[in-house]
Amino acid sequence: MLVTFLGTSSGVPTRSRNVSSVALRLPQRAEVWLFDCGEGTQHQILRSDIKISQISRIFITHMHGDHIFGLMGLLASCGLAGNPNSIDIYGPSRLDEYLQACARYSHTHLSFPIKVRKHKAGIIYEDDEYIVKCDRLDHRIPAYGYRVEEKDRPGRFNVEKAKQLGIPSGPLYGKLKRGETITLPDGREIAGTDLTGPMQVGRKIAYCTDTVFCQGSVELARDADLLIHESTFSHKDAQMAYDRKHSTSTMAAQVALAAEAKQLMLTHFSPRYAPGNDIVLDDLLQEARAIFPNTDMAYDFFNYEVRRRSSGSAGSGV
Repeated sequence: MLVTFLGTSSGVPTRSRNVSSVALRLPQRAEVWLFDCGEGTQHQILRSDIKISQISRIFITHMHGDHIFGLMGLLASCGLAGNPNSIDIYGPSRLDEYLQACARYSHTHLSFPIKVRKHKAGIIYEDDEYIVKCDRLDHRIPAYGYRVEEKDRPGRFNVEKAKQLGIPSGPLYGKLKRGETITLPDGREIAGTDLTGPMQVGRKIAYCTDTVFCQGSVELARDADLLIHESTFSHKDAQMAYDRKHSTSTMAAQVALAAEAKQLMLTHFSPRYAPGNDIVLDDLLQEARAIFPNTDMAYDFFNYEVRRRSSGSAGSGV
């Protein structure tokens, strides 16, 4: 699982940071899941090594422009490129109405099917490998955060040991890999747990923006390997954060601490903390680290690999 930050500014783009968008790449299935799609996201994708044709799901947190203004343009480009795949879109109740209006007034016809699914707290998507959940955040308009859970997998199957025990390859291997116990023709019982390594714990990612500190963020981030959380304001501007229903760096750190997350990645920064000002982005990072040491700061095109816990590391910057 590879996370690529395509936009890390809040409200408006800057020369070095575009507005909100994060891509979750699933290389083993050649898919990209996009979280938010601010204006210019497709240009950011073109500047990265992400393949636009691999986008299969788009998750929108809320209807503010810096999170949705790039969506219709991206979909139109997918259509002009002859993208034959369908795209499932998850978002607020009026997102479908917004997209229909954009298509109608711009005379855009999409040559591939899209499905728009309305937000509801709980599980919104599940397949054999992943579960996606969402929960309500606390913002000026209805907003939801997301949690992606990779399902646990059986450990590595010891083929050599199976051969030494005289177990014929085929369906029996599949049962053993699943941890089942089999009985051989000679009466021996072989437990799958004796031939497989430790269970591979599934990775967990939480994406929380826009919001002031709330319990919804904590629940989404519970035991997450990576928490991506907005950090619009410095702690010194906490009153402004409360008034505008955004988070400070310390609020994001408090969410990570309460949720016992493994890694916190800050994003969605106000342009007011540009170099040369009284408060700069490094000050926000230090504020967060004072509460939650495993904190880093995202920037556009930064890649973060979320590794399996069995490897001894939650993830790393690439």
